[in-house]
Amino acid sequence: MRPMLATPGTTVPTGSQWAHEIKWDGMRVLADVREGTVRLFARSENDVTVSFPELRSLGSVADDLLLDGEVVAFRAGTPSFEALAERMHVPDGRKAARLASTTPVTYVAFDLLRLHGEDLTGRPLAERRAMLERLELAGGSVQVPPIYDDGRALAEATREQGLEGVVSKRLDSPYRPGRRSQDWLKFPHRPTISCVVGGWRPETGSMGRLGSILVGVPGQAGLLYRGRSGAGLAGRAGGRLLELLRPLETDESPFVDEVPRVDALGATWLRPELVVDLAALRVTTAGRLRQPAYRGVRSDLRPSDLATSTNTPTDSRRS
Repeated sequence: MRPMLATPGTTVPTGSQWAHEIKWDGMRVLADVREGTVRLFARSENDVTVSFPELRSLGSVADDLLLDGEVVAFRAGTPSFEALAERMHVPDGRKAARLASTTPVTYVAFDLLRLHGEDLTGRPLAERRAMLERLELAGGSVQVPPIYDDGRALAEATREQGLEGVVSKRLDSPYRPGRRSQDWLKFPHRPTISCVVGGWRPETGSMGRLGSILVGVPGQAGLLYRGRSGAGLAGRAGGRLLELLRPLETDESPFVDEVPRVDALGATWLRPELVVDLAALRVTTAGRLRQPAYRGVRSDLRPSDLATSTNTPTDSRRS
């Protein structure tokens, strides 16, 4: 099963038919528990159980349940995607266990999709949420986040606290697996875009260190160029990313449109397989990212997951 997705909104809705939650800066994960065994699945449906050994405690909650939530790494009480990036693509169990002791994660469970063998996706969110709260999951590596009546006040509070934003959900809405619905609306404070890496350039004066990446988004004709980013790649972040890029090197540009000569100069082209997140000041009307900064690899996403409707260029900041 793939998770239900929120649609970008323009104005936080009001009224008693809506519930509002904090938008967590983490990795979307479905937690499937059967007979005490926990399996974790990313939005791409990849099994990521081995990466998060501390979440095995979910197996003691019930013999059979399916949760929707976000894996979050907190630093000083605030979600840190940079910290989470260290945990997201760790296929080795022993390394994952070591990282769990130094950079632990929390599973923020916000929906209940199955319990004791019963499929709950057709029930309204209000019922699913009440059943989730009765499970008393909070504690250890698991949290059930609160919901709020006043979404606009929550949006202002999360902005002041430097949090990711707000998600507003209709209380009467069923859960629609794999679908992007107007019943769930998202309002991020920072414009972040997921892109596919199509090339890389070395650091000036160095042939061995990563200096910048060339990124794009999938369109109907292929990969559309969105710009070049060097910010956020210093130190270990750039080294780790380059290790993932080297096996993807190829002879031809994967972009279907023209890459400006100033960006293409000295570039090594890549097969368009790796997805990363970038924070950008804005996206110009020409479709270019303005002052993009690398945030981390999205091993939970494939290029085919990047619907063009969620990456539409705009000349203003996204809410």
